[in-house]
Amino acid sequence: MSTRIVRHALTSAGILTAFAVAGTALLAAAYLVTRPIIAETEKQAKLALIGQILPASLYDNDILKNVAILPPAGELGNKDPTTVYRASKDGKPSATVLEVTAPDGYSGRIKMLVAIKADGNISGVRVVTHNETPGLGDYIEIAKNSWIRIFENKSLTKYSEQDWKVKKDGGKFEHMAGATVTPRAVIKAVHKSLEYFAQNQEQIFSLPADKQEQPK
Repeated sequence: MSTRIVRHALTSAGILTAFAVAGTALLAAAYLVTRPIIAETEKQAKLALIGQILPASLYDNDILKNVAILPPAGELGNKDPTTVYRASKDGKPSATVLEVTAPDGYSGRIKMLVAIKADGNISGVRVVTHNETPGLGDYIEIAKNSWIRIFENKSLTKYSEQDWKVKKDGGKFEHMAGATVTPRAVIKAVHKSLEYFAQNQEQIFSLPADKQEQPK
């Protein structure tokens, strides 16, 4: 092999390596740029949904500043620490909003917010993000269907363990015909969040406020 051919091969290899490095750098840069944007968008969506599931009459504190960080919890379906929003009225705890994940949706994880009053009754539930099949999964979104409001005022004392299932499985929750995986996942996650709250209520309200989570 001539020196010219070897030099050409090395030059070509160098060019390909340079393109590969540049491409990797661009992807990494794009990820770093879009990650905070995506996080901020999701945060704003959460704050908007909190206003839907936690009536202002339930609290007189600044709930967006009274936040804390919960450690990963299997009951909440979260592998990472999550934010909990805490409401109080007249100086007493009145409600909390938990970040909950249903890991077993039809097309993956379903992220939700579950507002639970201090008496253990659910104030409201909203889906933040999901990847469920369009049409079949639409009805868990409040903008497209009112089904998600089925959880309002439900509690562990009002419903037994067996009740926390779709009617097809012997429970008390309605579901759309032909689609049971999605409601099963949501109902199960909401039920577990109630159990978590019942077991950790005192700790949730006693955790120190997380300064980094306060909105600017």
